[in-house]
Order: sequence, then C-alpha cells, then structure tokens
Amino acid sequence: MSHACTLKLPKYEMYELGSQLRRSADSVPTNIVEGYGRKRYKADFIKFLTYSWASCLESVFHIEKIAKLYPEVIEDPDVLISRYNELSAKIFNFIKYVEENWKT
Repeated sequence: MSHACTLKLPKYEMYELGSQLRRSADSVPTNIVEGYGRKRYKADFIKFLTYSWASCLESVFHIEKIAKLYPEVIEDPDVLISRYNELSAKIFNFIKYVEENWKT
C-alpha cells in the first residue's frame, strides 16, 4: 500500500522521499525474517526485531511527511499510519516477549 502511493509522487521525489519510504517499509518484514533466521542467538534476534520496529517508526515519519507535502498522493494517510502504529506496537511487544522468555 505504501509502495503504490510513492509512485504518485513527483518524479524528483519518487527517487528521494519515495525511495526512503519504500526502503523503510520493505525493511520491516525483511528484518523480522533475517532475525528469525538467527533466532538461535537471542541477542541477534532482538537486534533485528529492533531494526524492524525502528523501520516501522521511520515509515510513519515518511508517510506523515508525504501527507503534509503532497496531500493528494495518499488517499487516507491516517489509516496507513494507524496500521503501521499497530504493527509497531506488536513488534515492540514481541521484542519484550523475546527478551523475557526466549530460550536459546
């Protein structure tokens, strides 16, 4: 969803701000997968989950910026922001779970 809206940005922003949003949004699941691949090492797992959580927060920032600068690009930014915030909270809670309960 966030990827498609970046393609509506002016050409010069598609390669700047749009690229930043695409990379941060793609980083969320990528870091979860990479961390899970290292789940045997608790500290590595937590590190990659933290990267994923931070990428969620970064994505929200980029969406807010696009919504402010180019309001016509994202149809309903509040819905997108809400979904990222919900995902961010779930990742954060999972990080806490891994910190407290994960056995290696």
